[in-house]
Parts: sequence; structure tokens; C-alpha cells
Amino acid sequence: MMLHMSTLDNPDLPTIAMLGVGSMGGAILEGLLAPSVNRSAPVRVTTNSEASAAKLNEHADVVAHAVEKNPDANRVAARGAKAIIVGVKPWLVHDVLKEIADELDEDAVVISVAAGVTIDSMRALLPSYVSVLRVMPNTPSLVGRGVSGVVGVEDTPPEALDLASRLFSTVGDVIVVNDEAQLDALSAISGSGPAYVFYFIEKLTAAAERLGFTNDQARRMVEGTFLGASMLLDHQGGTPEALRRKVTSPNGTTEKAIESFSQAGLDAIMDDAVGAAITRAQQLARGE
Repeated sequence: MMLHMSTLDNPDLPTIAMLGVGSMGGAILEGLLAPSVNRSAPVRVTTNSEASAAKLNEHADVVAHAVEKNPDANRVAARGAKAIIVGVKPWLVHDVLKEIADELDEDAVVISVAAGVTIDSMRALLPSYVSVLRVMPNTPSLVGRGVSGVVGVEDTPPEALDLASRLFSTVGDVIVVNDEAQLDALSAISGSGPAYVFYFIEKLTAAAERLGFTNDQARRMVEGTFLGASMLLDHQGGTPEALRRKVTSPNGTTEKAIESFSQAGLDAIMDDAVGAAITRAQQLARGE
């Protein structure tokens, strides 16, 4: 069964360590530091460079360690933490887990946001008493409107799933899925989805320019339309189909455009694109 969790107002969170903070990790950290979030301790963070650690340490609720200054930075950050978010590149995940394995408490929850790194491969490197989860957030998390998929395994404690859900609810909506195959499918929709939207915006903007509009005019038309339509959908709470029908007059201009999309096989194009993304996720999991 797929479970859904909306953004929480005041999630109470335990001691958190974030090992590696890229752009996505920075978004997650920003969510964790929101005034509405109750934390039991400052967020522990590790980065490669001393300069980035110094910048992060300017925040009163962050304790950052630089790997270039202290090779044991990841071990120090993970020691005694309840939730450990592993945000390094996929090919570095196993090395980091080997590094911190001896520092993890019995009730620790390790959460990877790396694509293609399976739970079984991570569990093999950690003590059996540690819970291991995968989370797949998407880039709208940067503005607090993300969608994150969370998955465990059959023996994952409900408390671990709840903790991961509360953590990622700070940057948007959370969907708990049944298994890693379903996480791959979610990634093909919400993970890659923003790129599909941007691609459509890019192509519609180019079409407007071919009609004689300047780039500035085309961008304002297209980007304003996408933003406005998304806000209208969010505000009215109806279905996309119902809202589409409201602006599609019988035998009108919009209807002809929609018919053109349909005749071009847009449904099949969508299925093919999503299928290609899922296939690639499966290949990554096999190390291909």
C-alpha cells in the first residue's frame, strides 16, 4: 500500500547528521532549519572543504565539519546521531557507510538519497540493528514544494519510516512506497518530472519565438502560463482534466491543439519516456 504524508507544521526531530551537502542536501538542510521545525540538537553536517564548513557554521543551529581538515569528519558527525542522511555521490555511498559503521547507535536510521544504490547493498555494510532507508526527493524541494519518495524493506520498523517521512516533510510532500521498484517508478515521475516540465516550457517558448515574439515576450508568456496554471490547480483543488475542459471550448482553438497532441500519440510518448527512466534506474542499481 502506498502511503502519503503532507508537509508537517511542527515535526519534532532527533539528532540529525547530514553527510555531504550538495544542492539537494542544502535544500533539505534549509527545511530542517525552518523555524517551525523542532529539533533536539543542532544539525551535524559534513562537507569536503573547510570554506563551505565555515559558511555553514555561521548558522547557530548547524555544526559543520570539513573532511579536508578532519578525515574523521563523517565518523564524528554520525556518532550518536539518530538519523543519518547520506548525501554523497552514489559511487561514494558504500565507502562512507564503511567509514561510519562502527559509530552508529542501535536505534540509528540511515537514509540514502542516492539513485541506484540498493538497500540490500547498504545493509550489508552496516550492523544488523541499523535501519536503512532510501529517499528520492526532487528539485522543487529547493523551494519547499518537493515530492519525496520513501522506501524501506519488509522488516523496516514503522518508527524508521515515520522518522524519514517527518524529516522530508520539511521540504514538501512525502509518499511512502512499497518497494524499491516502486521508488524507481516514482523517480521517473516526480524525480525526473521537473525536467519534463522545463523541457515542455523550453519547446513552447521556442514555438512562441518562431511566431515572431521576442525571447523576453515568449518567456513571460510561457513561464507565466505554467506558473499561473499550477497555482490555479493548487488553489481550486480540482483535477487537471476538469480544469482543461473549462478552457477547451467545443470546436475552438484549444480543442484543435489538444487534438493535435492526441494524434501525435502523447500518451505513448509519455509512457516511453517514463519507461526509459525506469530502465535506467534499474541499470544503475545493477552498476551498469
